[in-house]
Amino acid sequence: MSGVALLFPGQGSQYVGMGRDLAEDDASVRELYERADDTLGMPLSRICWEGPEEELRATENAQPAIMLHSFAIWHLIASRAGKVGIGAGHSLGELSAYLVSDAFRFDDGLRIVRERGRLMGASGADRPGTMAAILGLDAESVADACERAAEAGRVAVPANLNAPGQVVISGDVEAVAAAGRLASEAGARRVLPLNVSGAFHSPLMATAADGLAAALGGTNWGEPSFPIVSNATATLVTDSEEARRTLILQLTSPVRWMEGIERIRERGNARWLEVGPGNVLSGLARRIDRSLRVTAVGDSPSVDAYLGSSD
Repeated sequence: MSGVALLFPGQGSQYVGMGRDLAEDDASVRELYERADDTLGMPLSRICWEGPEEELRATENAQPAIMLHSFAIWHLIASRAGKVGIGAGHSLGELSAYLVSDAFRFDDGLRIVRERGRLMGASGADRPGTMAAILGLDAESVADACERAAEAGRVAVPANLNAPGQVVISGDVEAVAAAGRLASEAGARRVLPLNVSGAFHSPLMATAADGLAAALGGTNWGEPSFPIVSNATATLVTDSEEARRTLILQLTSPVRWMEGIERIRERGNARWLEVGPGNVLSGLARRIDRSLRVTAVGDSPSVDAYLGSSD
């Protein structure tokens, strides 16, 4: 066994009130939120704790909010968790994993994800796109539906390979709708349009990827203290240059989450923890492999339960 495996959630796991209980219970967490407000020059803590939901959901706010929340949880449980063997994060969560691995400083991480969110939102405004979850259909059939829908220069691609029977597609609005119809005809149980501001993890994010390259290049990086599974390549990253390269690639490439979970399983980790708001990744892990047991630690009660557990 090679220690604990850490999973960090991505955009969509945010909720109004997130982190308030942590800050109320621990002065050091409140200091992290105050530092985040000062670093970004905006009331991120107020947006997290009071909303409104529409403001928190905005990509440029949701991304630093989730990273901050995840880091605050880790700050509270790190001494109890023990040696980390490997880490992974879903989309944005990959940056949270690098932050926890000490690849860059807290303040720099917040600035990066704030800029990442702004760039992704701007790309979505420049070339409107959307995403949809295809449920109950295999990945190969979803890819075929996307390929058939991507005609006349339109884009439709698999964007999140989350679990068996759960693939998110991304691209131009018309092409995603067409791919959804084709997926339904091929036997999909449900096609669920997502409330997003752009076609994330698709070629429509090329401008955002260019901007992120500049932001990452302007940040001081160190080597991560444990391997991070890349969303874009499903390989283990231990080098700072490779980390930056794959994070840029991630914006225009599918999140290969199922393969990433397999890379973690191959390491034989003793325990798995989902660190951050919600428990989406714990649920996906069970869908990928019913034998996996992931402990979700995302709020004050679950922190207390984890710190008081005997395993």
